[in-house]
Amino acid sequence: MTEVFRVGEQVITEAEIPQLLKRYQLLPQFLQGLVIDQAIAEFTCPDEERQAAVQKFCKQNQLTSPEIQQAWLKANGMTLEELEALAIRPILLQNFKEKTWGPKVRSHFMTRKASLDQVVYSLIRTQDEGLAQELYYRVNEGEQTFEDCARDYSQGPEARTGGKLGPVSLNRPHPAIGKLLSVSQPGQLWPPRPLAEWFIIVRLDEFHPAQLDAAMHQRMLDELYVNWLQQEVQSIAADYFKRMSSPPASV
Repeated sequence: MTEVFRVGEQVITEAEIPQLLKRYQLLPQFLQGLVIDQAIAEFTCPDEERQAAVQKFCKQNQLTSPEIQQAWLKANGMTLEELEALAIRPILLQNFKEKTWGPKVRSHFMTRKASLDQVVYSLIRTQDEGLAQELYYRVNEGEQTFEDCARDYSQGPEARTGGKLGPVSLNRPHPAIGKLLSVSQPGQLWPPRPLAEWFIIVRLDEFHPAQLDAAMHQRMLDELYVNWLQQEVQSIAADYFKRMSSPPASV
């Protein structure tokens, strides 16, 4: 076996590296790095972007002088060329994401839109059905505000905020509440209805539909990328462990 590291009296060989990575829970990160390196190998960036990326990296890592930079390189066992490659990696990765999943972002967004839309809503819950009916009547007839009723009578943590919750994605509340909110108009007040051990009164206050702006585009792009990366890493790890657990072929 080829010696790779020597730590004190311990000799680390090539064959031991994967098992040590697994023991120290570093194997997923290691495999991710390999997958990303292969994915971005075909991409390059202009000199101006490269220089800006290196400057940004040095600023983030407080490499404020040539002496500090050299000390950092020595401490990390890296050359200046390797530092530059590390600095431009996010740019190359972004290029890879855009080329691979950019055309799929809109369809992914439309698939996810129902869970991306956000709402602000108000909630009163009580275990007393008669009280729930009375509170609904007061709010609906304008005798008392929803906020005051929630603050005085609601039996959940929403009492502290006058019943108001959000903004949250539509898939965050209980599914029964989310279904109500999804078919509500702002200001719509729903009569009491049972939910588990509670009787609830729900009102939609605000509806904020998700928009495919630049930030959302990046979020969808990252979701598609992360799903792909996880699948790739899991596949490689599963293949490796399968080979390691298989008995050697007989001669």
